[in-house]
Amino acid sequence: MRGIYTPVTKIRRQVFAEVARLAYEGGDYSRIVEIPYKIIPGEVPTYRGSVFEERAIVGERLRLAIGLELYPADNPAPISRGVSESAIAKKVYEPPLVNVIPFACNKCEPNSYKVTDNCRGCLAHPCVSACPVKAISMVDGRSHIDKSKCVRCGRCKEVCPYEAIVHYDRPCAAACGVDAIESDELGRAKINYDKCVSCGMCLVNCPFGAIADKSQIFQLVHAIKEGDEVIACVAPAFVGQFGPLATPDQVREALRELGFAGVVEVALGADIGAVEEAKHYVEKVVSGEEPFLATSCCPAWSVMAKTKFPTIAPYVSDALTPMVATARMVKERHPNAKIVFIGPCAAKKLEASRRTVRSDVDFVITFEELMGMFVAKGIEFGDLESRGGVHDATAAGRGYSVAGGVADAISACVKEMYPDVEMKIDRAEGLKNCAKMLTLAKAGKRNGYLMEGMACPGGCIGGAGTMMPLPKAAAAVKKFQDASTRKIATENPLVQEFEQKNGDK
Repeated sequence: MRGIYTPVTKIRRQVFAEVARLAYEGGDYSRIVEIPYKIIPGEVPTYRGSVFEERAIVGERLRLAIGLELYPADNPAPISRGVSESAIAKKVYEPPLVNVIPFACNKCEPNSYKVTDNCRGCLAHPCVSACPVKAISMVDGRSHIDKSKCVRCGRCKEVCPYEAIVHYDRPCAAACGVDAIESDELGRAKINYDKCVSCGMCLVNCPFGAIADKSQIFQLVHAIKEGDEVIACVAPAFVGQFGPLATPDQVREALRELGFAGVVEVALGADIGAVEEAKHYVEKVVSGEEPFLATSCCPAWSVMAKTKFPTIAPYVSDALTPMVATARMVKERHPNAKIVFIGPCAAKKLEASRRTVRSDVDFVITFEELMGMFVAKGIEFGDLESRGGVHDATAAGRGYSVAGGVADAISACVKEMYPDVEMKIDRAEGLKNCAKMLTLAKAGKRNGYLMEGMACPGGCIGGAGTMMPLPKAAAAVKKFQDASTRKIATENPLVQEFEQKNGDK
């Protein structure tokens, strides 16, 4: 539902803006209890059966946006508990990152078939004949499915001449590429965290706004307020996300208005990774030492690959992700700075929590959370004057945000550095498709390949923290790429600088 402004979108963005405003204003944080009344005013419910239920759900979303835990439904406690203690300039939240607010869940029935009003009660009723378990009969002149017998094979749907039988699933479960959405004892959605890779597809596909992830905007604002040197590392998918007036230059100026000490493109780290993985592919895969190489930049894809396909894990690239490579380069120049990664991805929040990454990246927020900060500070992009362009990366690095862009960037490096090498490339977007590609690799059918995996449909521009429809986002990235003065990663002088300083690390 990205790019469509729904009531769920409205509430989510109101929550981010109010949490940012709360942090900026400071003072007595117990006033957070007033915010649900600001977002849900009056006495008449707008979205659900009760205005009190609406406010309770907003209260839980506020807690998650501050990085706090959900309250059990039977635990009477004010939403303000723990807020003052969370007003610090460092990370607060602990796993789980993605959470279901139980009483916000509509208990959507999982994986079922239903007869609609399109049924004409036809004489042939092929649905009855096609059902292998005799779960369909004619009742009062219409087709009826006995759900206690139905095995969900879909044969009835296939043969109905009126398309009167539909298949539906929980939207969150249908969007989950690792089948991590299950049901609790009351029939509500529940996340199996042993399977979850925190891609965030469930939270942006729940039509009831029952799923949310934890945020760090509250703590980030406090770091800026305390005068820390905070540098924004902005993911390549940022172009176009903040509306037509928000050019790349204007976004940089807006970040400066928020108090960031500097702004760096994470596409720089993509350039670094493209060169490193191009070398790895030729030296290890083309030589026959390794069967194939799987890219590493998408944390949800790489975690899924390593956990579901452990025999393949050694062939997932160990190159630094663009986020980490960029953060390390920035910290070499600004050792006392705090780094915030601003991007489209929920899974990056957990990547930044890893022991090996924790010292490089201090905060992670999404584009949507950043928009909440802009709203809280009243920043209008049309009022900003540019003080210089954005020139950290090449067109290839900026293309990492669109599905296929990673493989294209690596391929361009191979062509430049090893002109006699012919590459084999496969790629997939969406975790279910990624799993299919890895199944082929496990069977030996992708030997010699570079494999690009992207957890989100469309690539990073389809991430859980984005705000633009995919076609518009892809067009904006393409325009930004075309404006790049340097085209492929090998042309970026900062890449050579990074390699010289980190070659032996």
